Amino acid sequence: MDWGIKNRISQIIKPGTGRTVMLAVDHGYFLGPTSGLEKPRDTIMPLVSYADSLMLTRGVLRNCIDPEIYTPIVLRVSGGNSIVGEDLSREGITVSLEDAVRLNVSAVALSIYIGSKYEHQTLMNLAGLIDKCGDYGIPVLAVTAVGKEMTRDARYLGLCCRIAAELGANFVKTYYCEGFEKVVGGCPVPVVIAGGKKIEEKDALRLAYNAIQDGAVGVDMGRNIFQSQRPVAMIKAVRAIVHQGASVDQAFDIYNKPEN
Repeated sequence: MDWGIKNRISQIIKPGTGRTVMLAVDHGYFLGPTSGLEKPRDTIMPLVSYADSLMLTRGVLRNCIDPEIYTPIVLRVSGGNSIVGEDLSREGITVSLEDAVRLNVSAVALSIYIGSKYEHQTLMNLAGLIDKCGDYGIPVLAVTAVGKEMTRDARYLGLCCRIAAELGANFVKTYYCEGFEKVVGGCPVPVVIAGGKKIEEKDALRLAYNAIQDGAVGVDMGRNIFQSQRPVAMIKAVRAIVHQGASVDQAFDIYNKPEN
């Protein structure tokens, strides 16, 4: 692996623990003004210092994030769809690599839709992006997006993650499921889990804990942090699980501390 790619990955997956807490705030690219992200700057900036990286779009990065921050950026470069469109799986590449370089990103991310109508298109998007990113030393995060008709089980998610790795993705974001250790065991690159829709705080902490126990290198949580009643306390609690090996109860105590 190229030195530049290794260096950039080390900015996201911290060498001290081999783990990461990514903050996903890219939902607006297909959902619009998602609850909690109506004013992205107001939501994101109080959380920046607690995140190992921010996953977001270039529009939000340019307009809502202070350029003086040191938090690594994972830039979403796929899109062209919406929640009201014909098919969520019909994504294309929406950002040039030259623009990603101008934005000084640490990695780029795009979604693949295995089993969907546009599976081939999204996989070719990934393959082409990996080729281009190799010229710039930029790692690629493949996001295993799931359509409503897809079952989120270990067999399906294991297939998605392995295909992404086989095409050359440097790390993969997927969903947690029963038998998740099989998904990780069949994927030769690091796996982070998506937080998914908002659930109760303790349940979200349990999700993070179980994923780490089953081999994930970290989480890429969004709504379960920024839609929490206490977002800063929540991301601190997640960090305790991911980087400090805290139990669910210990992390929940951190979430409930008045000073957090």
